[in-house]
Amino acid sequence: MFYYELALLKSPLNNLTYKSEEEIKLGTKVLVKLQNRKVLNEAIVIKQVEKPSFKCTDISEISNEYYDEMMLQTAHFVSQYYVCSLGEALSVYHPFSKLIKKQDDEIRFDSKIVLSSPQEEAKEFLKKKKQALLFADTGAGKTEVYIKIIEEHLNGNKQAILLMPEISLTPQMQKRLEKVFDKSVAIWHSKITAKKKIEILKGLQEGSIKLVAGARSALFLPYSNLGVIVVDEEHDESYKSDSKPRFHTKDLCIYIAKKFDIQLVLGSATVSASSFHKIPFFRLNETFHTTKKTYSFDESDANLSIKITNKIANTINSGNQVIVFLPTRANFKYQICTTCGKSVECPYCSVSMSLHKNDLALKCHYCGYAQQIPDSCPSCHSGIIHNLRVGTAQIEEELKEIFPHKVIKRFDRDKIKTNNQLKTILNEFNKGEIDILVGTQMLSKGHDYHNVRLAVVLGIDSVLNMNSYKSREKALSLLIQISGRSGRKGEGEVIIQTKNEEFFNHYLNESNYQEFLESELEFRQELYPPFLKMAKVTFAHSNGLKIKDEMDSYVNILKLNKDIEIVGFGQSPIFKMANKYRYEIILRSSNVKALLTALHSIQSSNASIDMDTIY
Repeated sequence: MFYYELALLKSPLNNLTYKSEEEIKLGTKVLVKLQNRKVLNEAIVIKQVEKPSFKCTDISEISNEYYDEMMLQTAHFVSQYYVCSLGEALSVYHPFSKLIKKQDDEIRFDSKIVLSSPQEEAKEFLKKKKQALLFADTGAGKTEVYIKIIEEHLNGNKQAILLMPEISLTPQMQKRLEKVFDKSVAIWHSKITAKKKIEILKGLQEGSIKLVAGARSALFLPYSNLGVIVVDEEHDESYKSDSKPRFHTKDLCIYIAKKFDIQLVLGSATVSASSFHKIPFFRLNETFHTTKKTYSFDESDANLSIKITNKIANTINSGNQVIVFLPTRANFKYQICTTCGKSVECPYCSVSMSLHKNDLALKCHYCGYAQQIPDSCPSCHSGIIHNLRVGTAQIEEELKEIFPHKVIKRFDRDKIKTNNQLKTILNEFNKGEIDILVGTQMLSKGHDYHNVRLAVVLGIDSVLNMNSYKSREKALSLLIQISGRSGRKGEGEVIIQTKNEEFFNHYLNESNYQEFLESELEFRQELYPPFLKMAKVTFAHSNGLKIKDEMDSYVNILKLNKDIEIVGFGQSPIFKMANKYRYEIILRSSNVKALLTALHSIQSSNASIDMDTIY
């Protein structure tokens, strides 16, 4: 009889011991019974152990799927560093199949791309350093450098990953990659069908697919011979997972690359302060197209001031296009009573609900609750509810009233739910069939908009005033990214609605971004990452008093630990979510081991832990 320690997939439980009459290879996926449940659980064989003193259950079934050494080691790291069970860490992976045999079809690629001498210099620097950062201005041609690096690895019979922060980046990149790598490239993200996913997993293991480009989940596929990982827009916060395990994909790429000797290229025009501090970089600031960009500022409180509407009118009347940007889709979209000044709050979460006029509903973006738009205020029963400020749908509506004969469309997650919708709207815009595109962060990502002469940025102060040590970095990075969409080839103008002109004006030029990073790192010294580690522990329960007591008891325990500091504790910014009251503790320490030991000591089913929290 053989005895094995198993990690239960998707389960927060610690490893459990089972027995088998057959010898099983480590990493194999098996099916087991858990207590008296009828449904079989998936589990992974982690290690062989001696016969324990307690009675063991038999492993019910051995599958043809397995997790290789790289997956197992990385999952161990994730479970330790991001504080979750091994089963939760392994659940992000797609395993190998023993039924798929590798075919050695060697294909040679020739991108026909000729790099400029600064690009060639960048490529050589990245190759020599093995794990490095490409700090490249908008339009400097970092994609060409990526393609040449990937091409070299693929011609050496290796595999490659190109990660992008958003599905919205994929159509344009897909065209460029398919032109060079044809059917050897696969696009991977959450919107592709289950059938397509099976096809890609098969092609990857057989060897017909050599490059996978896509969102962060593309990192967790069965690669047997990985040569390079490229992380585009490495500064982007959507690389941080907001559900368990709460890993940061970019940091995980750094770990994997160093541990398994793989080339890593991080790239961005607005590199993150942490990467700039920790990783050797090459500055690529020679752009292909001479662009002249002018910036102007607008202090007005109006959604669309006269100054802004005049600039839009001048741009579209001269046959050019405009993009109007808001930081998030729900930005300021709250319903306020004209009499008592209260907003309509979600009954399950302590946040104001957002107006969705097309559905004639108020919706909560946190728990999904929806209700009809009330005729009168639920608080005072006499006032009329109206929009206090602005969201993408409202801006679209206002623009349609001002420019009734122009084509105005929205580009956000409420409007774009499928890959086809995404491709359609980008094609229409690039063909000049849309005059004004109104959107959220999706607009700021690296799309090339050929005929955009004006970018309008609204609500950027809401990012600058966020309760986060990264607020300055987020706001400036976002503004530079969106500014980069205007005047890609020729003249461009950016108008920014802000009351912080002095800050933005000083650093807006991309060549000054390095200066900003240096001053920002000085400000964070001895206080914030990358110099210290930070973590957030959130406690949530439907009984508010009970959960506050639980948080208080942990605060008292953690205060005794001299190696960590409690930065703050109390109610979460969103105090109630999905009918649960929420409290949090923010911790920091220069001693990673001490911080992780403290986090692993929190044994509460009501607590969720976010190591390297970005909020």
